[in-house]
Amino acid sequence: MSMNEKEIIYVTKPDLPPFEDFLPLLKDIWDSKVLTNCGPYHQKLEAALCEYLGVEYISLFCNATIALVTALQALRVTGEVITTPYSFVATSHSLVWNGLKPVFVDVDPVSFNIDPSKIEAAITPETTAIMAVHCYGTPCDVDAIQKIADAYDLKVIYDAAHAFGVKDERGSVLNHGDMSVLSFHATKVFNTFEGGAIICKDAKTKRRIDNLKNFGILDETTVVAPGINGKMSEFNAALGLLQLQCVDAAIARRKLVAERYVDLLSSVQGIKIPDTGSQYSRNYSYFPVLIEDGFPQSRDEVYALLRKHGIYARRYFYPLISDFSIYRNSVMNDAHALDVSKNVADSVLCLPIYPDLGHEVVDKIVRLMCGG
Repeated sequence: MSMNEKEIIYVTKPDLPPFEDFLPLLKDIWDSKVLTNCGPYHQKLEAALCEYLGVEYISLFCNATIALVTALQALRVTGEVITTPYSFVATSHSLVWNGLKPVFVDVDPVSFNIDPSKIEAAITPETTAIMAVHCYGTPCDVDAIQKIADAYDLKVIYDAAHAFGVKDERGSVLNHGDMSVLSFHATKVFNTFEGGAIICKDAKTKRRIDNLKNFGILDETTVVAPGINGKMSEFNAALGLLQLQCVDAAIARRKLVAERYVDLLSSVQGIKIPDTGSQYSRNYSYFPVLIEDGFPQSRDEVYALLRKHGIYARRYFYPLISDFSIYRNSVMNDAHALDVSKNVADSVLCLPIYPDLGHEVVDKIVRLMCGG
């Protein structure tokens, strides 16, 4: 594959099954005239995902943001929620939509996840929950977070948008905390074009979630809560069933791309590849690097150079959520400085990674970065 001005290489893009595979499912949906409202494909995908992910209860949603909003409602979270500034804005937006105050604490310099050692100092009488993010699919320190939550009677919600299929020594990381929320956006490892899901621990909670995502409707004449329309359509669910058949192969190809980057960049001075360890399975959802002082160009110069050549890497996540004007009052005071988060946000660059990204393109990306 040659790289010319018309070719655009994005940081990630979906691995889609052949369109002809979708046609029989599309016809079946069309003929059934059941297009949404938790139809047969919706139910099949929920069952298939429970089996694949190793979880007991899952509720599908139209997107992960609505799923986050609903998870907070289902847990009846109030007041203040401790969270990370190093994430996509949907994490904190879901709190604000529920009338909650996000309180940002710093991240760990290795995992880029919320630093448990910084959480206790941010707890106030108004704190009722912790919303942590498995950043780039790297699991949080779930044991440390749960210990704090148990000591202060706090709920724990994991934004697991990046963590599809990730496992630790006890199985799926999605089983930790009170709830986990997945994203099935088009750029994710597993996607339904748009979509998301909540993983919970019991059937009663799933029923509450399912009511909330359908306007709070219990039956034809009963509304039990001020819910929202968060249902996934039959078309999206059918696509998810097809995607699930090839997700393992897609992750395996992503792994090859990641290994190529590591081979080419691990010895380059000034480029740091995060060491996320080997104690859990990976899904290779992103490939972040840190452009540090020893590199001849700044992060933003590398970013601009790649864009000039049609390579749309991302400064993901930059700026910090806490740097947006709407969130500046959520940084408590100097005792809760976000120094690590700021350093990571100012130096991170996520390089393109997706299943059909060829090694020759990876090689060219690296040559451009390194001035070759």
